[in-house]
Amino acid sequence: MIFDSHSHTAFSGDSEMKAEDALAAADQAGIGLVFTEHLDLDYPGEIDFTFDPAVYWRQYEPLRGSRLLLGVEVGMQSATAERSRAFVDTVPFDLVIGSIHMVDGKDIYYKEAYGPLSKEEFFHKYYQQMAENIRQHDFIDVLGHIDYIARYAPYENPEVSYGSFQADIDAVLKAAIETDTVLELNTRRLGSRLAIKELLPVYSRYRELGGQYVTFGSDAHTAEAVGANFRIAGEAAEAVGLSIVTFRERQLVKVV
Repeated sequence: MIFDSHSHTAFSGDSEMKAEDALAAADQAGIGLVFTEHLDLDYPGEIDFTFDPAVYWRQYEPLRGSRLLLGVEVGMQSATAERSRAFVDTVPFDLVIGSIHMVDGKDIYYKEAYGPLSKEEFFHKYYQQMAENIRQHDFIDVLGHIDYIARYAPYENPEVSYGSFQADIDAVLKAAIETDTVLELNTRRLGSRLAIKELLPVYSRYRELGGQYVTFGSDAHTAEAVGANFRIAGEAAEAVGLSIVTFRERQLVKVV
């Protein structure tokens, strides 16, 4: 059974999704689900991107089983790496995603984070800090949404552009492979043919460098988004020769 290995319930500061609604949507889609609540320490905005892991575990552990696993999505920053490590050790999470949401301490969701920098300059920073943080966060299992920046970058063409950033992206992929970090295929943007066209070379190169596995993650914050675009993701993974996995008790589990 394929798992949606990236989703957010009301324990995440930007989500109000109820666990029962998420599980009903996953059951209807015939997939398993992993809750991966946000942990972004030292977040500069008004939203609290932390949660109490003990309360989380107490509330959701009775639901945990063959179709639901419990995880966390760590917002990676060099300054918070050791505190994030300590947080992850507080309860027996099944899966730990590491993601870049901020560059130089600024949330790249907001246009102001990009300042006067060109796409070439800012994307270089983004990929460089991603590669560095993968190595610093050697406790993560999965690298989340390598293309996160393409959702929000205020440039005429915000796509990941492997051909223009090959050296930078290769450094990210090599860091993931050398640390046994699995690459996520985030499905949120796969409804766009342009996104697929831009992403396929990244995942093909990951396979060429020695990567073997991907997780699928919708990054759902609403029940309607659970499992979104998984058929397209399956076709993409098959096209580049990657196997779909999830994690249970921090151990890789092949699901296809």
